[in-house]
Amino acid sequence: MNAISNIWNHPKTTAAGLLISIVTIGGVLSQQGISLGSAGSGTVVSLVSGLAAALLGLLARDPADTTPASGTTAKLGAWALIALLLPLPFVSGCSGVTVAQDIVSWTPALQSAVATVDSTAALLTPIDAPVFAAATAGFDAASNLLVAQAKAYLANPSAGVLAQMQAQIVVLQQQVNAAVLKSAKIVNPASQQHALSAIQAVATVVSAILALVQSISSKVAIAQMSAHSGIKLNAAKPYLDEGKAAEIVAAHYGEPVALARVQVAHAEFVEIQAGF
Repeated sequence: MNAISNIWNHPKTTAAGLLISIVTIGGVLSQQGISLGSAGSGTVVSLVSGLAAALLGLLARDPADTTPASGTTAKLGAWALIALLLPLPFVSGCSGVTVAQDIVSWTPALQSAVATVDSTAALLTPIDAPVFAAATAGFDAASNLLVAQAKAYLANPSAGVLAQMQAQIVVLQQQVNAAVLKSAKIVNPASQQHALSAIQAVATVVSAILALVQSISSKVAIAQMSAHSGIKLNAAKPYLDEGKAAEIVAAHYGEPVALARVQVAHAEFVEIQAGF
C-alpha cells in the first residue's frame, strides 16, 4: 500500500522515474542491437527513448512551488536534466569529428595523470616502489601513442587511423586494469593508497576515451576490441574510486559532480555490456 500511496502522492516524481527507466532501457536495447522495428527514418527504440527524454524535459520546466515540496520539484528537475544530458548516442548521435575533438581534449589530462604515476613511486616504501614501477612501466609509451593517434584522427578521421586507435585504447586499458590489480596487492596501506590514487586518474581518462571510441565504432569493431580485453573492468572496479572519477569528469566538462557520477556509471555500464 505504501508504494501505491507514494505513486498517488508524488505523481511527478513517479512519472520522472518511469521516463528515466524508459530512456535507460532504450539505451540497453540499442547497445544490444534490438530496434523493435523501424519508425520513420529511425527505430521504434530510438523514437520511444527520444519521446521519453522530451517528456522529461517538459517535467523539468515545471515551475517550482513556494511550498516545502519545492525541494522535491527541484530534485525532479535535476534528475530530468541528468537524463537529458546523458551521453546516449541513440538519442542524438555525435559525428566522428566531434568525438575526435573530445578525445583530443582528454589527452592533456591523460599525459598529466601518467606523469603523476611516474612520480608516485618515490612516495612508496622501498619494497613497494619497484612493484608499482613495474606494474605501470608501459603507461608512457602506450599513452603517447594513443595521443598521437587521436591527433592524427582529428586531422584525418579515416577508418585506418580509427582502427589503430581502437586497438591502442584497449592496450592501455588492459595495462591500467593489470596495474590496478597488482597495486591492490601492496600490503602497506599508505603505499597502496598512493598507488591506487595515482592509477585512478589514468583509469578515469582511459575509460572516458574508451567510451568515446566505442561511440564511433561499429558493432563488429567493438566485438574485436572486447575480445582483446582479457582483464575485465569488473575485476578492477572494486579498487577504483567512482567518486574521484566523477570529480575528474566534472572538472573536465565543467559540470556538476552529481551529473558526472551518472555519466561515469553509464559509461561503465556500456563498457561492461560490450565485454570490456
